[in-house]
This record gives sequence, structure tokens and C-alpha cells, in this order.
Amino acid sequence: MATKINLAEKLSRFEDHWAPRIVARYNDNEVRLVKVEGEFLWHSHEDTDELFLVLAGELEMEFRDRTEVLGEGELIVVPRATEHRPCARKGEVKLLLIDPKEMPNTGDPATATVAVEI
Repeated sequence: MATKINLAEKLSRFEDHWAPRIVARYNDNEVRLVKVEGEFLWHSHEDTDELFLVLAGELEMEFRDRTEVLGEGELIVVPRATEHRPCARKGEVKLLLIDPKEMPNTGDPATATVAVEI
């Protein structure tokens, strides 16, 4: 059964950073919310692209050859196998991610934070 999802309400349910929460599923994808602050680690996803949509704050997406700065309402798709590092150096950033189901956020299950459903 289809039901609406209030993103602000879902974001209010958690405070930790770099720990994605699954808020919806469609086909073989997960819609995830995450709060980030500081720098993440350099990583890539060998088999899939990755979509980041900034809901609040300013995100720097670092690539080895440049940095893209994203503000609220902007998104970026990181192509598969592209090394990148998301950074939130100006305070907390709230993101919506669309990822294939069970994709590790670091590209490596051994170092990933497992996304949980809320």
C-alpha cells in the first residue's frame, strides 16, 4: 500500500552522522536519509552510480581532480567507479540518497555503516 513519507519527521528521529536510514524502497533501490558533518572517507562504488540530493546545508563533493559544492535543492550523481569523498565542513548537512538495496555506504561491506529502516 502506498503511503506518504514526511522527510522532516523522519530526519527528526535520529541525530547520528554518516549512518543512513532507509525511508522507502522501490524496485531494487532504497531511498535513504542521512545527516553528515565533517569529512567522510575516500571511496568508490564499482558497480553503481550514487545520487546525493542536499535537503539542508552545504555539501562539498571532492573528486581527485576537483570539488563540487552543492547547496540546498541541488543534487549530484557520482558515476560508478569514481573515487569521491563527501564533506560537510560548514556544519551539519541533511541528504537524501538513492542507492541500490543493501549497497554499503563506503563501497566496502567491511567498513560500511549498515543502513537501517525507520
